Amino acid sequence: MNIRYSFFLLLLFILGNAQTQQTDSFVKNNFTKQEFYIPMRDGTRLFTSVYIPKDISKSKKYPFLMQRTCYSIAPYGENEYKRALGPNKYLLNDKYIFVYQDVRGRYMSEGVFTNMTPQVERKSKKDVDESTDTYDTIEYLIKNIKYNNGKVGQYGTSYPGFYTAVGVLAQHPALVASSPQAPISDFWNDDFLHNGRFMMGYFRTFPVFGVQKTKPENKAWYTDSMIKPTSEDGLKFYRDMGTLKDGYEKYYKDNFFMTEVMEHTNYDDFWQKRSLLPHLKNVNHAVMTVGGWFDAEDLSGPLNIYKTIEKTSPKAKNTIVMGPFSHGAWAREDGKHFHNEIYFGDSIATYYQKNLETKFFSHYLKGDTKKDAGLPEAMMYDTGSKEWREFAEYPPKNTQKINFYLADKSLKNTSSQGFSEYYSDPNNPVLSSEKIKDFNGFTPRNYMSEDQRFAVGRPDVLTFTTDILTEDLTFAGEILAKLNISSTSSDADFAVKLIDVYPEDFKPTEKKDGVIYGNYHQMVRSEIMPARFRNSKEKAEALQPNQKTAVNFRLQDVVHTFKKGHKIQIQISSTWFPLFAVNPQKFIDNPNFATKEDYTKAFIKIFEDSAIEVQVLK
Repeated sequence: MNIRYSFFLLLLFILGNAQTQQTDSFVKNNFTKQEFYIPMRDGTRLFTSVYIPKDISKSKKYPFLMQRTCYSIAPYGENEYKRALGPNKYLLNDKYIFVYQDVRGRYMSEGVFTNMTPQVERKSKKDVDESTDTYDTIEYLIKNIKYNNGKVGQYGTSYPGFYTAVGVLAQHPALVASSPQAPISDFWNDDFLHNGRFMMGYFRTFPVFGVQKTKPENKAWYTDSMIKPTSEDGLKFYRDMGTLKDGYEKYYKDNFFMTEVMEHTNYDDFWQKRSLLPHLKNVNHAVMTVGGWFDAEDLSGPLNIYKTIEKTSPKAKNTIVMGPFSHGAWAREDGKHFHNEIYFGDSIATYYQKNLETKFFSHYLKGDTKKDAGLPEAMMYDTGSKEWREFAEYPPKNTQKINFYLADKSLKNTSSQGFSEYYSDPNNPVLSSEKIKDFNGFTPRNYMSEDQRFAVGRPDVLTFTTDILTEDLTFAGEILAKLNISSTSSDADFAVKLIDVYPEDFKPTEKKDGVIYGNYHQMVRSEIMPARFRNSKEKAEALQPNQKTAVNFRLQDVVHTFKKGHKIQIQISSTWFPLFAVNPQKFIDNPNFATKEDYTKAFIKIFEDSAIEVQVLK
C-alpha cells in the first residue's frame, strides 16, 4: 500500500472521522438530525449536532448519550448523517438521543483551544473550563430537546476520553453515567511525555494539537503542517532530523503546543494545572473507565483515573475494564484479535461491547439509576493466560509482593553486592523496534507487545532472565523498578522492559505468517525514567558521577500470567530511540534543547541490590 495513503487512513482513524464518510440507512431512517450552537456561561458558543429518534414522544422518552471532541463532529449539515452513532452498534440499535459537540476552539465551535484545559476556580461567569462547558451543554439539552427522560450519559476515547473524564466534574444532576475510554489524566505521563521524557514517536502529531484556527472550520485546517513520509525507512527520518532541538526548529517553531512542551521540561505549574487527578473528588454517579493493556498512548490514564475515584469518591459506582487492546481497538471488531503478532482470542471487542459497555449505559440511562448495574468492579484481561478475570477490588488484595533482584544476568530472590555494567552512547542509541516502517506511523502502536530479541546482546542493553518456570506465575497490579545505579555522566535515562520469553518449541494456535514464535521475547510492560527526576519531578537534579544512587519508578500495571515453560526477563538500557528522545547524558537545565555537542558517552552500572517489585496473585 502507498505509504502516504496508509498514513492518511491512519490519520482518519485517529481523528475519529472515518465513520462519517458515508451515510447509513439505519441512522437516516431512524433519526432526525439537528445542528445548533449552545451558548456557554461566558457567551462562547459551541457547535453541536443531535440525532433524535424519530419515534420519540411523550410516551416514549429517550436519554442522551453524548460525546464532546476536539476531533470534529463531521459530517456537517443537517442532511448529512454519520454512518454510525454512539460507541457501538448495540447502543445504536437500542436508540438514544446521540449528541456530538466540537469543544472550544475546534472546528465549528467558538473560542480558543487549550490542550488539557486546566480546571479553574470559579469566581465569575467568565471563569470556564471543560467541566463548566459540559454542565452548560447538559443544562441546555435537558431544557430544549423535547421528550428526553432527564438522564445523560457521556463517553469518548483518547482526547474525547479526557473530555468525558473532566466532564465527570460537571456534577450535573442529570449526568448519571460516564465512560472515559483511553483518557488522558496527566500529560506528564500520557501521550507526549513519560515521566517527563519526550516521546519522539508522537512527533508527527503536533500539527493536530498546536495550530489554532482563525475562523469556523468544517474540515482540518492544519494539514499543510503535517510531515509527509518520504521513504519506507521511517528510521531514516529520525536519524536525519538530528536532535529534538533540530526537529523542533525545522518543523514546529510556530507550533504553540510543541513550544510549550519544549519549554516546560520540569513538572512545573504548566503541567500541574493539566493534571486531572487532584480534581477527581466527590464523584457520585456511575463511571466505567476503559483502557487497553497495549495502548501506547494512554495506559496510565485509565488506571490512575479509576484508582483516584476509588480513593476519593466512595459514593461513585466505579468500574474499570482493561482488555488486550491497542489504543481504542475495543471500538471495532476484527474477529480473531491480534495485537501486533500475538493472538488473544476471538471476538473480544464484541464481548466488551455487548456484555460491558452496552449493559453499563442501558442500565444507568434506561433502568434504575439507584441500583448497581451488576458489572464486575474490575474486569481485567490476563494477557498471558488469555482470559478475562474479574476482581472485587483493584489492584487485587490477594497478592504477594515479590522482589526479583537483578544479578549476574539472572532474576534472583536475594540481593548481592556486585554490579552489571554497560556502555551508553547517545550517538548510537538502542533502537525501540526493528520494524523501521512503523516509524512512519502517526503514533506508535505495535511496540507494546513486540518481540525484543533484536535488543539482546547489544553492549548497551543489560538482560536478566529467570530459569524456565516450573509453574504458572501471575503478575496482577503495580510494578516498581527499584534501581541502584551509578554513571560516569551527570544525567541518564533508564528504560526497563518486562518480557515474557516463550519456549523454544512454542507453536501458537493462531499465528501470523513469517513470525518465529519459538523463543519469542514478548514485551509485557515497559517504562522510561530520567534520573534527573529521581527525587523530584518539579526540580531536576544532576547525578554525581560514579556515585551509587537510587532511581525508583513505576512501570504501570499488568495482569499477565507467565506460563509454565516460559521465562521472565528484564531488559535495561539508557536509550530507546526513536520512540523516545535521546538523553544527552550531560545534565543541562533543559535537555529538550540539547545539541550534539552535549551528547556524552557513559559507563553505567546497575548494582545487584536493584530489584523489580511485582504483585503476584496468590
